[in-house]
Amino acid sequence: MSMHTGMCAGPVPRAIVATLPRYSRAAGLDTVRWVGSSNESCTAPSPAAVAAMAAAAAGANRYPGIAGDKLVAAIASGLDLDPGQIVVGGGSLALLGQVLNAYAPAGSTVVHAWRSYEAYPILIALAGAESLPVPLNPAHRHDLDAMGKAVTGKTCMVLLCNPNNPTGTVLGNAELTAFLDRMPRHVLVVLDEAYREFAETETDSRHLLESHPNLVILRTFSKAYSLAGARAGYLLTGMGIAANIRAVAPPFGLSSLAEAGAVAAWSDTAHLAATVSGVVAERAYLHEGLLARGLPVPPSGGNFLWIPAGPRSLELEAACVARGVSVRAFPGSGVRVTISVREASDAVLDAVDSLDPSLPGIPVLHSAASSAETHHSTGGAS
Repeated sequence: MSMHTGMCAGPVPRAIVATLPRYSRAAGLDTVRWVGSSNESCTAPSPAAVAAMAAAAAGANRYPGIAGDKLVAAIASGLDLDPGQIVVGGGSLALLGQVLNAYAPAGSTVVHAWRSYEAYPILIALAGAESLPVPLNPAHRHDLDAMGKAVTGKTCMVLLCNPNNPTGTVLGNAELTAFLDRMPRHVLVVLDEAYREFAETETDSRHLLESHPNLVILRTFSKAYSLAGARAGYLLTGMGIAANIRAVAPPFGLSSLAEAGAVAAWSDTAHLAATVSGVVAERAYLHEGLLARGLPVPPSGGNFLWIPAGPRSLELEAACVARGVSVRAFPGSGVRVTISVREASDAVLDAVDSLDPSLPGIPVLHSAASSAETHHSTGGAS
């Protein structure tokens, strides 16, 4: 049997591949001194977590447990939940993909705020559903009334990012409860709490599970627990929903090293508290500095701040990179700055001071257009 070369261009990908938004990349990562573009922790993991992962590496010739039972047991004990309500996996993003695979049929719609986490439209499209973005309000917060009105008979899911990435704004429990009370029971509400530990307002939503059987809560070890490179996350929900999510999970989705590190980090509450308090203090310093320069930076519940730089976002990013710190620019919208060390905060403030105030902006960067982005482009996540 002969091979006919040159007659075919090669394997053809699914049509959806060409239309997927692309996850944005920060500029200057190879040259900067401080990385402030990925919302990673600038603090090393708990020494207990490092030791546990090193010990687990000696047994890396063996497969991990199928469902991460050790981590499930630790979380269940700490949160006083039934282990059947908890699903663990290789980061909360991987878990969100499983939620969508289980509950977002082709042709359905998924409502989410925009701008919000840029991976949402990508995962929604891969699941075969349709992304339905709802603009944030002028205060850079979820517009819950508009999101509620966007829910139709085709809606299978609503995503709420709280605190919101990249703006840092926080929804309170009263707002969340009122929104959940309005949702039809067939609509799954996914509450993404990747940054909850850094929020100074109350964001413990566990109590909502009892009265809202259509709720899933996503959490991660990547941020406050400083394990972004290990990839470990968990979700909380009702036992029936959890069972369905486990059914679509790939086997061995949580590595033995990640599980060991996450279990140890979960137990080291002193290290967690120190990490969070350090971020909150430095966030306050940078926030006050930006406000003093007349920039309308919203209060943040995350380990980052949002500068609504509008048309000057790329200019501000370049100024930051020139001073040794990477930031994440969303062209036309703003710049997200991950909280790091004091020298990095001062570099960002110096970058702001370097911009020509005679260019469009009120007083330096802000323009009315940057406060209300009305849609996202399917050509790119940024």
